[in-house]
Amino acid sequence: MIIREKYLSKIRPFYNQDLIKVITGIRRCGKSVILTQIIDELKKEGITDEQIIYMNFESKEYSNIKNDDDLYLYIKKNLKNKNKYYLFFDEIQNVECWERTVNSFKADLKDNVSIFITGSNSDLLSGELATHLAGRYVSFKVSPFTFKEVCELKGILDKDKYDLVKYFNEYVIWGGLPQRFMLTSEEQVRTYLTDIYNSIVIKDIIERFGIKDLDLFNRIVEYIVTTPSQTFSAENLVNYFSVNDDRGVTKNTLYNYLEYMSKAMLISKVDRYDVRGKRILNGKYKYYLTDLGIGQVMNTSKKPQMGAYLENIVFNELISRGYDVKVGTLDNGEIDFMALKDGKKEYYQVCFLLGDNESVINREFKSLKEIDDNYPKFVISTDTFDMSEDGIIHKNIIDWLLER
Repeated sequence: MIIREKYLSKIRPFYNQDLIKVITGIRRCGKSVILTQIIDELKKEGITDEQIIYMNFESKEYSNIKNDDDLYLYIKKNLKNKNKYYLFFDEIQNVECWERTVNSFKADLKDNVSIFITGSNSDLLSGELATHLAGRYVSFKVSPFTFKEVCELKGILDKDKYDLVKYFNEYVIWGGLPQRFMLTSEEQVRTYLTDIYNSIVIKDIIERFGIKDLDLFNRIVEYIVTTPSQTFSAENLVNYFSVNDDRGVTKNTLYNYLEYMSKAMLISKVDRYDVRGKRILNGKYKYYLTDLGIGQVMNTSKKPQMGAYLENIVFNELISRGYDVKVGTLDNGEIDFMALKDGKKEYYQVCFLLGDNESVINREFKSLKEIDDNYPKFVISTDTFDMSEDGIIHKNIIDWLLER
């Protein structure tokens, strides 16, 4: 397993601070491994085993800890002296009212504990922890492996991009959830990803939100995850299901189900932004899969949509690099992504292949040419020849993914 330095470097300055370290991400994206890597670093600094308390609340070992009182009593029992303790609570959302105990530790133990927690839903910080400890926690979002991390894992970072195409094609289909790289056959990978999907749907969505009409919910999920990178509105989804499902579906139900999927980090909802008017446009959004492999196991009939898959990969990469990402709109076109970071912008168009097709080239470059600011503008594709023009930078997607 690789050391995920891109995350450790951000968390490391807070190891000994009293800020609560909150690590979120989709199930099986590597949050637990990051905790073990933090523990290894602490031990190298001289922290003893006795000072480290690690609890994985998906393990049978801690199934008796069901609520905040159980957790509080367990921790108090294991704090044996005045040394500083490092508390690691993995998948803490499985403990009822866990916020109250974490809040209590901050009040009662003050500088004697350093707390790390992980969770698999995006509103982990929407309860009492966020309310009562505003400004006293730091959060970090972990993603599945980027393609660069896949190449690092396989020891092929120094290979030419032409030699990496088969690995990239595999990544496009099966995604970057870390454990899949330990499996040796496509059947094993498909079974593994199916199990993860079922865990997300059953544990993080159906059970948590009390969904009754499971068949309708599964139909909506399948539609979303097998059509990534598409623009959706409540109206067109209602129309789709009125034609393809005899029962129909209300706008309110659709909004709720899409929100549940986002909270479980199965998908990301992306706002549309008026580039010239400089405002968020309500009503229509794009949804991207957190990991394309999960969409693959749900896709039993649709043909691969390589352009949409590449767009999804670029979105996930930008998020992994720390950008705030919007879909840009212009009067006569759309920009796939407007990426913001540190007060600066970058614009991206993504397509599968430009080739020598003048209409495709004009389409992909035209919208970027209409933006009259001086921020960097990129076209990303699988083409290996540089087609940059008029200050717009064209990059091969593998080259771009492997950049520093």
